Amino acid sequence: MKISGAKIVIETLIEQGCDTIFGYPGGQVIDLFDELYNARDRIKHILSAHEQGAAHAADGYARVTGKTGVVIATSGPGATNLVTGIATAYLDSVPMVAITGNVSCDLIGRDSFQEVDIVGVTMPITKHNFIVKNIYELADTIRTAFKIAKSGRQGPVLVDIPKDIQTAVCEFEADRQPVIPYPLTFVPEDKLLKAAEMINSCERPYIYFGGGVISGKASGQVAALADKIDAPMGCSLMGLSAVPDDNPKFLGMQGMHGHYAASVAEDEADLVIALGVRFSDRATGNNSRYAKNFKIIHIDIDGAELHKNIAADLAIRGDIKDAAERLISMVEEKKHPQWSERISQLREEEKKRTAAAYRKIEGKLCPYDIIDIISSHAGDDVIVATDVGQHQMWTAQRYPLKRTRSFITSGGLGTMGYGLGAAIGATLATGRKAVLFTGDGSFGMNLCELATAVSQNTPVVIVIMNNNVLGMVHQWQELFFEKHYSGTVLDRKTDFVKLAEAFGAKGGRACSNEELEKLAAEAFACDGPFVIDCPVDSSELVLPMLPPNGSIDEIITEVR
Repeated sequence: MKISGAKIVIETLIEQGCDTIFGYPGGQVIDLFDELYNARDRIKHILSAHEQGAAHAADGYARVTGKTGVVIATSGPGATNLVTGIATAYLDSVPMVAITGNVSCDLIGRDSFQEVDIVGVTMPITKHNFIVKNIYELADTIRTAFKIAKSGRQGPVLVDIPKDIQTAVCEFEADRQPVIPYPLTFVPEDKLLKAAEMINSCERPYIYFGGGVISGKASGQVAALADKIDAPMGCSLMGLSAVPDDNPKFLGMQGMHGHYAASVAEDEADLVIALGVRFSDRATGNNSRYAKNFKIIHIDIDGAELHKNIAADLAIRGDIKDAAERLISMVEEKKHPQWSERISQLREEEKKRTAAAYRKIEGKLCPYDIIDIISSHAGDDVIVATDVGQHQMWTAQRYPLKRTRSFITSGGLGTMGYGLGAAIGATLATGRKAVLFTGDGSFGMNLCELATAVSQNTPVVIVIMNNNVLGMVHQWQELFFEKHYSGTVLDRKTDFVKLAEAFGAKGGRACSNEELEKLAAEAFACDGPFVIDCPVDSSELVLPMLPPNGSIDEIITEVR
């Protein structure tokens, strides 16, 4: 049967299991949107307020489901508005297919209206990208995009489709099932035998895992390995939710703003087993000091990450789940009583340092109290999203995550304005309630997506930690720039409660724990979006903190 290129796109997306597209229409994708209308009983389109919000929604959809998120935008500014969302997905290895329209092939390169070389723009921030100039290649190009997005280290792929390719017609035959990713790389036996030998001979093992454990579906295997070798565990920001917060071996996030016990335990280990992590600067601090005391086994699906930032004593490329499963059968079951005792000491020391770091200020809420109260009302099934800044780190440190894929945040790119779009995408993907922790600075970036939340009646509880500053940069200025608060004091008069009401949402302000308890109960009973404005003192800091390019020897746990 001969059909148009636009219809081929929609039929191929449906064939690949796509049930929801996020996006915004425009002249160069109007044919695609016409076919979306015709197929509205088989595939849903979510209209965002801004293309960046649509990209973040597709990202949030992908993170909570493990499926490939899909976003669509028109040429020119529509396409460039996707760039931040695509880069966010790329840095955090999130599978996404971004579809953009473009001017007709004969107009490309002529500075036509709303023409941008989006393939050139996005080349550094995609796993691969395509411009389709032959309608007979269109369906297979989209299929390949889905295959690449989900293969190996996952990530975004862009498909740019000129206008004349959308209107042209050709024969189309749908495949019976979605494409499957390229075959996984499995670890050679001799490499795992060497790893097992190193693990069996160590006295202070430590497991450090990241987002690769979540995307590799290896959470159970990592926890089982920790139990068998009696190893404490810590994670990167992207690894949060892979292991339940109440796992007795889990010490929490480590690194620049990680838990004291997790960071110190890693430093005192004699062997670090790193699984699905990239050893970013926020996790390691000063690289020359980082691995001074321990050997490293590094296992990752992406061979480019091995030895990139930190040299490993044993670097292994391969599937995390397969490697962990096989390692469990190879290693000896051991107990390390002295090491366990030291971990218990570090936990107790962390409690004391945490208690000293935060104080009660009249008329303001303590960040940890906000998180504790919200989590007590939310339940274990809620999706937790954040924007980027101090609130993000407080949430990462404190929120008791119990379910895999329940925490979504921008880690690698650190995208302010990420959270609301991502939370919307996550709730629409799962039907579950989401809570977004944000700051007044981050929320201001993309608060227009509150219109989307209201129009879709998404059950998102938005908790604004409102300190009237750009908190994380403000903190750096306080600690390292002699309190030169240049450009970080917002001095805005925005009333977030009235703003919520103007968008058609509900909202309230809490200036005490008692007020927050009442508002939280109301918010989580609400079917649609609910905004809670929480005044926080600008002097509150995210602690512990490793100084920029600092080391564990310089950790800051208290400032007065």
